[in-house]
Amino acid sequence: MPARARPLSPHLQVYRWQISNTLSILHRLTGVALSIGLVGLVAWFIAVAGGAQDYAALMRLYGGAFGWLIAMALVFAFFYHLLNGVRHLAWDVGFGFERRDRHASGWLVVAGALVLTAIALVLAAHFGGSSHG
Repeated sequence: MPARARPLSPHLQVYRWQISNTLSILHRLTGVALSIGLVGLVAWFIAVAGGAQDYAALMRLYGGAFGWLIAMALVFAFFYHLLNGVRHLAWDVGFGFERRDRHASGWLVVAGALVLTAIALVLAAHFGGSSHG
């Protein structure tokens, strides 16, 4: 008796890539980024509590263009994760399941995160002065 061929699990060659796939993966990645960023925030709190010398040493590490870029990436991750979480809460209560609504809310989450990140960047530049560079 010949062995029956077992069905393969669906994969990228079977499914067409969609915005839903991308947003789901981005939600997971931003969650991981925020978890890693939390370590940096805790280090900042410890440096503040440690005094001026510890704070200055950490700010040398965090300062400059690279530190600014990481901070803005974390700000985007925060806003994206927050807005997409609200989108999931709407789904939990039964709203937004139609295809058109899912796509619109997905693009709204991305646009909202970009706009809020830009606003945060402008506010940080305005209120932070030249201390970031």
